[in-house]
Amino acid sequence: MCGILAIFSATGRAIGKRRFQGSEHSLRELAYRQSGRQRHRGPDDTGVLVIEEQGVALVHERLAVIGVETGHQPLVSQDGNVALIANGEIYNYVELTKQIGKRLPGYQPKSDCNVIIELYEEHGKDLLQHITGMFSFVLYDRRSRQLLVARDPFGIIPLYMGQDAQGNMWFASEMKCLMGVCEQLQVFPPGHLAAGTVKQQLQPVRYYNPSWRQLTPTRQVNLQELRQQLELAVRTHLQCDVPFGALLSGGVDSSLIASIAARIMRERDPNYKLRTFSVGMPGSPDFEHARLVAQHIGSQHSEISFTVEDCLDGVRDLIYHLESYDIATVRCSLPMFYLSRHVKSTGIKMILSGEGADEIFGGYLYFHKAPNYEQFHEEMVTRCEQLHVSDILRANKVTMSKGLELRVPFLDTQLVNHVMGIRPQDKIPGALNEFAGERKWRMEKFVLREAFAGDYLPDAVLWRQKEQFSDGVGYALIDALPEFAARHVTDAQLHSAEQRFPINPPKTKEGYYYRCIFEEQFPGKAAANTVEKWAPRLDWGCPEDPSGRAQAAHDQAYGKC
Repeated sequence: MCGILAIFSATGRAIGKRRFQGSEHSLRELAYRQSGRQRHRGPDDTGVLVIEEQGVALVHERLAVIGVETGHQPLVSQDGNVALIANGEIYNYVELTKQIGKRLPGYQPKSDCNVIIELYEEHGKDLLQHITGMFSFVLYDRRSRQLLVARDPFGIIPLYMGQDAQGNMWFASEMKCLMGVCEQLQVFPPGHLAAGTVKQQLQPVRYYNPSWRQLTPTRQVNLQELRQQLELAVRTHLQCDVPFGALLSGGVDSSLIASIAARIMRERDPNYKLRTFSVGMPGSPDFEHARLVAQHIGSQHSEISFTVEDCLDGVRDLIYHLESYDIATVRCSLPMFYLSRHVKSTGIKMILSGEGADEIFGGYLYFHKAPNYEQFHEEMVTRCEQLHVSDILRANKVTMSKGLELRVPFLDTQLVNHVMGIRPQDKIPGALNEFAGERKWRMEKFVLREAFAGDYLPDAVLWRQKEQFSDGVGYALIDALPEFAARHVTDAQLHSAEQRFPINPPKTKEGYYYRCIFEEQFPGKAAANTVEKWAPRLDWGCPEDPSGRAQAAHDQAYGKC
């Protein structure tokens, strides 16, 4: 996982080597300078390619995980005409390499992303039907002056696009690279591609459109097949040429990923010990359950403790890296922000995590309020399509702020298609009785837990109630954040929030405080519009507070305390 930046001149040329259009810098200087704002994503190498006569600049900030010695980017085709900058991992590159080798005997890719070039030369933009993984990339064909930009189906890897006053097109992994140069900017949507020339005013179009987006599925769950699909997803995510580990919150999602990974690695080496990491305040619920898992799977486990003050110190830095002011996203990010620095200091460069399970299995506690199967499924679809502005945005940007790659097997495309294709009555928590019309209680993510019943995890973890990450690390943090924000925001300021922030006006002092910090770092309407709010379904009777404890289904719900 890395960082990319691309600039494409609207005129098709740079107009002078000393100064790029509308800038006091040359094209190369401008590209290198702006990409420097995301250099934390690629601490191992910076690669720059400038095609001066066509006004094109490609910059790659590299975190070397696969092909450590050979994977320098930008990558270029054998004839030199096609250039590529890519961020992410192509998980089926080994299979693709064998297929390409039949057409190009002796073919040896420099890295997993290299196959994108060969697939482009054979299939054009249809190459996206052949690759699986987490990615965003910009490919440029200097012969036809065509560019191809794409982002993975769920937006695991971030990507922004913008346009400056001269009409030049910009693409970058982080929005901060476009601030100060682009008047227009937007999130490049997941599962989309943009193909053509700059003069055609590129617009993203959807290439990933599974049937479950429009239709309520009818396929009954097969627990054995479900287990096999998740095991396969984890296996594909273990391709790595550097030391790696797993985050372990003690919840069922991260615990299953760690357990499966440990089993697979012991197939290769019976003495292998997976490195696992958990974070929390002293006495947090997560620590207790993570220890049970670590002992059960025989991992080399580390606990990283923090205080409320430690997290409060980092709020401003965190919002800069997150590029978001959403309350739920900020809350969940603070512990991971603290954890990521420690993990990276151990020499780990890649970490596995459990994000995505709640979206595809309907695991959030507010899903207990779903009125029927159809709305339950529709809400899962909505959550999947908003992952890139919430949980996945958090997971990627927080870990990459420390140059740490995070992989999420639950969002393997094949696995998501399988799970989202299961009929909602098999997944809905509380299970609506089809005959009596009555609600029968059933734990959230029931089919996932049932599929792995046995010796994968201790029962105390396998059947542990859902805890949102910000809650599980210690309830005191979530209690402290509103109090902390209230010291910085007056009643009068909150009362006039809609006048100051007409876009997504904050409704609480906590939200107002985060918004003020965001505005200082990312001023303007375009930046504010890139953020979406995460909240439970108010029309289902759910409270707006994103904490799991705000939901009645929680064992320690606010109303029960």
